[in-house]
Amino acid sequence: QVQLVESGGGSVQAGGSLRLSCVASATGIKTWAWFRQRPRKDREGVALIVDDGRITYADSVKGRFTISEDDAYNSLYLQMANLKPEDTAMYYCAAGRPPCDNGLRMYGYSYWGQGTQVTVSS
Repeated sequence: QVQLVESGGGSVQAGGSLRLSCVASATGIKTWAWFRQRPRKDREGVALIVDDGRITYADSVKGRFTISEDDAYNSLYLQMANLKPEDTAMYYCAAGRPPCDNGLRMYGYSYWGQGTQVTVSS
């Protein structure tokens, strides 16, 4: 069982930045991802990174968010810039082995963190 622990959420004004972190209790993560759940919305994929270097972003965050990982620290990061009120959500870290054509769907992620809240005010 892999434990994932997120941190770095908080409250910022629109245009601000935050950096989310996620630490895994095990090594060898094939695919990491960030998902978010906005108020009264379904959980949605934000970004993913595969161990071969492939990265995918949701259209809504392209150019503003950057996903990265550090294998030495079993960690995943999400640098968020130019935040907007619509980015307000609970952000979740996920890890697993989804199919290559899975896109940003939740299928295939066996491990999830508890979430960290991001609130962006206008």
